[in-house]
Amino acid sequence: MFGWEGICEFVSVAEQGGFTPAARKLGVSVAQVSRQVAQLEDRLQAKLLLRTTRQVRLTELGEIYYRHCRQLLDNLYEAELAVGRHQAVPQGTLRITAPVSYGESRIAPLVNDFMVRFPQLEVTLNLTNQLLDLVHEGYDLALRLGHLKDSSLVARKLAQRVPYVCASPAYTARHGMPNSLSELTRHTCLVGNSDEWHFTLDGRPHSVRVHGLLHCNSGHALLDAALKGIGIIQLPDYYVSDHLAQGELIELLPELRAPAEGIWALYPHNRHLSPKVRLLVDYLAERLSDPHQPALVRPVG
Repeated sequence: MFGWEGICEFVSVAEQGGFTPAARKLGVSVAQVSRQVAQLEDRLQAKLLLRTTRQVRLTELGEIYYRHCRQLLDNLYEAELAVGRHQAVPQGTLRITAPVSYGESRIAPLVNDFMVRFPQLEVTLNLTNQLLDLVHEGYDLALRLGHLKDSSLVARKLAQRVPYVCASPAYTARHGMPNSLSELTRHTCLVGNSDEWHFTLDGRPHSVRVHGLLHCNSGHALLDAALKGIGIIQLPDYYVSDHLAQGELIELLPELRAPAEGIWALYPHNRHLSPKVRLLVDYLAERLSDPHQPALVRPVG
């Protein structure tokens, strides 16, 4: 006979990677979690978890059962939220991670605006270029740039970024403009985390390896060097668009510009129905897709 006993404990162990962190997450004892999972396995007559001194991992049957249980819990959560969604106000703790530069320039100001609108929220915003494990580290939302790897997370595209190859008028006056990718490789380029720059050639993605006098993992530092005429940069539009509009930078090889890449919101399956996550993702999508739109923020109360 079907019962809920042990399902929450089993799912928590699977997602947290062990009985102790699962118990901490659920606010119960390790013994209770272990007992509930053991009784669940007895009822199913199936081994769901492989336990060693170092780790706990799912068996093949455990993987199948976990996917079904995760969907059941999500559906139950959705049913409960549907009752009070019309009066739900974002509150509690919201844990977010985003890349450093993009987080500082775009995400943090919007999150701050969102907090003005919903002062009941307590936010932890971790700006890091490391790809954190959202489930195991307890994050509600991650902002990621570019191409996504396969993941069990829910992904929503918020906006896109376009890479531009640029130089200052002072640089092009001294060194000229490259008219092809082969000419570009003979110029002084300002190199970030990768010395491979991406383009579109004959309708297909194409990469070239560049070199130069400056290597730096900061887009702002590379931008400053380009504005001072030191070399050529390839940076996303949110770094260079204002400088292009003001004539402080010139786009090079526009006909070979690389295709746009996505800016994504990622969140665990059990977060996508939370009012605070849903409303923040909607707000970010609205503002990032049209960065010149005034913030729709007003104090509550």
